[in-house]
This record gives sequence, structure tokens and C-alpha cells, in this order.
Amino acid sequence: MGSPCVIHGFHSSPSHLESSLKLAQAEVLRLEHKYSRYREDSVLTLLNYANKTTEVDGETAGLLNYAQTCFQFSDGLFDITSGVFRTIWNFREARIPSQASIDAVKQRVGFEQLGWDGARLTIPQGMEIDLGGVVKEYAADQARNILIAHDIQYGLVDLGGDMSVVGPKPDDEPWLVGVRNPDNLEKPVVTIPLSAGAIATSGYYERYVMIDGQRYCHIINPKTGWPVKQVATVSVVSDQCLVSGSLTTVAMLKELHGAQWLEEQGATFFLQLESGQQFGSIQSRHV
Repeated sequence: MGSPCVIHGFHSSPSHLESSLKLAQAEVLRLEHKYSRYREDSVLTLLNYANKTTEVDGETAGLLNYAQTCFQFSDGLFDITSGVFRTIWNFREARIPSQASIDAVKQRVGFEQLGWDGARLTIPQGMEIDLGGVVKEYAADQARNILIAHDIQYGLVDLGGDMSVVGPKPDDEPWLVGVRNPDNLEKPVVTIPLSAGAIATSGYYERYVMIDGQRYCHIINPKTGWPVKQVATVSVVSDQCLVSGSLTTVAMLKELHGAQWLEEQGATFFLQLESGQQFGSIQSRHV
């Protein structure tokens, strides 16, 4: 998953707990294997290099349908074809690509260019899809479901900060989820109590490069080809980590309109702008 991952769980039987945790871990690893763009044998890689119309399995179809829905409700900002921008935006190097190179890559971006009918997928040559924006959150939900199915009542799945809650702690106290302060990553800007549901967080401090005093983060607007700037961090709480993650990503891409857009969706969220201004129904509680 490209980030630190941990699964917390409690049960009266240590052996039952261990076997349940292993099953949840195996599910996360299965999904990483299946959808990693770094693996030559992954379903994602095979689709990207098929050069033909391919019938996909039910799970992949579900994720593609969900990605299509996100593309539509975000007015084209949530776009699983935008990963090709990484070919010109290298966040390990302090180099800004030329506008000409950005414009050239933009021609290969746009979910509407895919051939997708709900069962068969055609990816035009030069394009590719990247499900990194949905699989980690989906995996968190799937791991939680496995724990619940195996009678684990207290626990939390944390995949790189995207969390799906099985239940409260054994003492019935909520899990306290700290959201990193963009200006001081060692301290939370807000602490959110969770006993159920899920939370996902996005921020411009996760992966970025500084060039001439300007921050360029890894979240790229597919319409402009340029990194987003205005939203420092945003967290969304919902019933599913998959939904929370999608909403945070779109809010980052909406920039100054992110908070208003989340309010329009009826989301439970915390958002802080680069200026320090804060929004959301989750009130900042410093600890």
C-alpha cells in the first residue's frame, strides 16, 4: 500500500484473534497484488497494456463503476486516468515541467475517453488507469468486514492513515484519531473520536517538492495538469473508508471551494486551508 499499515484487534481468545488478523492482512495483500501498478502481473498492469477490449471480473468492475461515479459527481476532477502526470511531475526532483509537456500529457487524460460499459474495458493507446485513489480505502473496508465476520468486536484497520473502525476499544472508549498539523507534523491539529465508521485524510504535506519557496504536492488537477495548492489538510468521516477517501481527494482538488462542496454533500469533515482557516462540522480540538 506504499505506507505504514497496522491492524488493531481484541478478542478473548488469542488464537482466534491471531487467525482473524492474518485473514484481514491477507485480504489487504491480495488487493495490493491485484491492483498495484508496480507489479507486472497485477490485473491493473494487464489492463493497461492489453491494447484490446478486456472483460473484467466483478470486483474490478465494481471499482471501475465507483470511479466513474466519482468522476461524474466531481465534474471530472476525480479521474483514475490522471496518473500519467507522474511521467512529468517527479516529486523527488526540484523541477517544474514545461507547459507544453503538461498540455501534451493532458491529451491522454479523461475517464470519458475510456471504453467502459460496466463489464468490458478498452483503454486507448497512451492512456492508463490507476486505482491507487480507491483501492487502499477499499482494502481498509474489506479488512474490517473480515474482522467483523470473525466476531472481532473491537478493532481498527489503519492503512497509511485511512482507517476503518471495527468497534470501540475494549473499554468502550472511542479510538482517538489525530489529524496531522500541516505546520507541525508532530502534533495533531484536531483529534477525532471514532467508535464506528471510517476516516480518510488528504494533505499537501504528504508528498511534495519545494521549488523557489513554492510547494508542489502530489495531487494533480487533471484539468490543468498542475498540483493543487490551497487545501493544507482535509479529513472526512463516513460509514465507509472508500467514500471518505473519495471525498477528501475531491475536496483537495476543489481547492478554495472544497469546504463548500463537502457541505453540499452533507459530509462530516475537518478542512484547513493553506492560510490556516478551518472549516467543517468536526470542531478543532487541540491536545
